[in-house]
Amino acid sequence: MSEDSNSAILDPIEDDGRRASIGSLGGSIGSSIGSLGEIEIAPLTPLTPLTPLTPQQNVPRQTGSLATHSDDHAITRIKNMKMIELGKYRIKPWYFSPYPQEITSLDCIYICEFCLKYRKSRKCLERHLHKCPFKHPPGNEIYRKGSVSFFELDGRKNKLYAQNLCLLAKLFLDHKTLYYDTDPFLFYVMTECDMRGYHIVGYFSKEKESSEDYNVACILTLPPYQRKGYGKLLIEFSYELSKFEGKTGSPEKPLSDLGLLSYRSYWKQTILEILIALKPQEGQEKPQLTINEICEQTSIKKEDVISTLTNLELINYYRGQYILTLNKELVDSHRKIMEKRKVRIDSKYLHWTPKDWAKRGKW
Repeated sequence: MSEDSNSAILDPIEDDGRRASIGSLGGSIGSSIGSLGEIEIAPLTPLTPLTPLTPQQNVPRQTGSLATHSDDHAITRIKNMKMIELGKYRIKPWYFSPYPQEITSLDCIYICEFCLKYRKSRKCLERHLHKCPFKHPPGNEIYRKGSVSFFELDGRKNKLYAQNLCLLAKLFLDHKTLYYDTDPFLFYVMTECDMRGYHIVGYFSKEKESSEDYNVACILTLPPYQRKGYGKLLIEFSYELSKFEGKTGSPEKPLSDLGLLSYRSYWKQTILEILIALKPQEGQEKPQLTINEICEQTSIKKEDVISTLTNLELINYYRGQYILTLNKELVDSHRKIMEKRKVRIDSKYLHWTPKDWAKRGKW
């Protein structure tokens, strides 16, 4: 990196070796992150290769909700359904899901968008809708802003809905194996509301107790609602819950290729938003920030913060220090993207108290 007469790099301030001093480098922003060797840049976890297709169908293991599959418990990926009807949408499934064989042999199956029970014909569905007591997912509505709501439901208390949700999700998820024991999981269902009721848009699940600090086990936006910003909204909501819990979190690994792209995009936008908005405090020539403070503000795990900065190629070595450099093109690109991201989570509308599941015995 060439020297600039306008450059202003402060000496790093000791704070676990991770305090950053952010200053102007001509048209860019530089950040010193401690001296060489004081911060380890975590390598990105390589993607796990997909399991080859096998003609034999194995019975899924009877634990968990939706988690990464293994060779021993792989379900065949041959698509077994032609079409589903969910609310006003007809959707072609992408992958196999273990619905009953008498259902999968039909040209189309009809799913109630409120309770997710499946029927053989539209006539059967219409009869069901007259009796169905639901106009929204079971559980508690913990967030509502405008037409968007989130419902929290317990996989043990709302087992039938959770199992039907897993069956539906498996139609559009290839890298996850369906599990039937939903007891250890919480499900967060995002809906759009109109005069007819609350229509499912997507969801994510998370373990009630995660030794790895995972805040998402499985995440899905249904096809009719994709490319509308709802995927990022689900991710943002999962981190908002982690903020309320006072901890950092990360999605269950390994992620699918698409999942990894979605999370990298969210991490990038969230971290850049903080760096660009930094202002110097009283008595400081330049704004200062630590990696730990980024984690505290975003609830993103430290290794994900560091891997994001590395991926963006923001880290350079200059005058015996690690320097973060935000160039004007990156800042302008970020601002244009954020202008298009209209739907955001507003913490004022989240009414939720974390539970200590460790004190509750077997959930």
